[in-house]
Amino acid sequence: MRKKVTKAIFPVAGLGTRFLPATKSVPKEIMTLVDRPLVQYAIDEARAAGIKEFIFVTSRGKSALEDYFDHSPILEQELRKKGKDDLLEILKDTYMDSGAIAYIRQHQALGLGHAVWCARRLIANEPFAVILPDDVIAAEKPCLQQMVEAYEETGGNMVAAMEVAPEKASSYGVLDVKEDMGKIVSVKGMVEKPAAGEAPSNLAVIGRYILSPSVMKNLNKMKKGAGGEIQLTDAIAQDIEKEQPVYGYRFKGQRFDCGSKSGFLQATVAFALAREDLRDDMMAFVNQVALNASAAE
Repeated sequence: MRKKVTKAIFPVAGLGTRFLPATKSVPKEIMTLVDRPLVQYAIDEARAAGIKEFIFVTSRGKSALEDYFDHSPILEQELRKKGKDDLLEILKDTYMDSGAIAYIRQHQALGLGHAVWCARRLIANEPFAVILPDDVIAAEKPCLQQMVEAYEETGGNMVAAMEVAPEKASSYGVLDVKEDMGKIVSVKGMVEKPAAGEAPSNLAVIGRYILSPSVMKNLNKMKKGAGGEIQLTDAIAQDIEKEQPVYGYRFKGQRFDCGSKSGFLQATVAFALAREDLRDDMMAFVNQVALNASAAE
C-alpha cells in the first residue's frame, strides 16, 4: 500500500532582498496578502491536503515567523473580554498543535535543494511535500490537495507545472515531456533555468512538489547545478535516470509569484476582489485608476 503524504517542508530561509527595506526586520513570509501572511496561505493549503507535520527550514532573523504560530494569551484575553468571538476564530487558524511544527536552520544559502536536504532527518524514509510560500495559488480546490489525489493514483515524484511564455522559460525549471496525458505528463528530463531558446518545453515547474525519499538520497551528493547552487530539480532528474517515475501535474488555479513586487501586488488585488467584504470598494477603486490612466493618455 502506498504511504500517505503527511509531512511538508517549507523552505523559508531566504533574505527577501527584493522587498528591502521591509524585509530588514520582517521576514518576507509574514508579509501580508490582504490580511493574512504569505505563510498562512501555504499552511492552509498543506492542511487541506492532509499534511500533519510541518517542517520549516529557516535562517537567522526569522524569529517573528516562529512567533506567528504561537498562542497569544494576552491578545486572546482582550478579544474574549470584548466579545470579539469572530476574531478569536480567525486566530485559531494560526495555531499549531504541540509537536506538529519543527524548525531547522539552513546556515548557508546553497540553493533550494540544500534547504530541502536540511530536513532529511525529519523525513526519514517517507514521501514528502515541498511548498514554496512565495508561490501563492488561488484555486477552488487547493493545489497540493489536487496533487495528493493524483499522486495516490501514480506514486513516484510529482511536480506542479504550468505553461509559460517561451521567453520566460529561462527563469524556471522546465520539463522535458515524455508523454502528455492531459492533467498529468510523464517526464523524461528536467532542465533548471535553460538558456534562451533551449527549453525542452514551455511547461515550467512551480513551487509544489511531492517527492519520494530517494530524492533526499540524491541530494546527499551535494552536486552543484545552475547558479552554483544545489538544485532540487537536478535531484529529481536523477530519479528519472534511475527509471523512477516523475510526473508533472497541470493544476487548476492561478499562480502568483509573490517573490516579486509586481506578483505580490497582483495577488493583493486579485485576493481583495475575491473577498465579499472588499470587492465593491476595491472594484470601484481599480476602475477609477483605469479611467484616470486612460484620461492621462
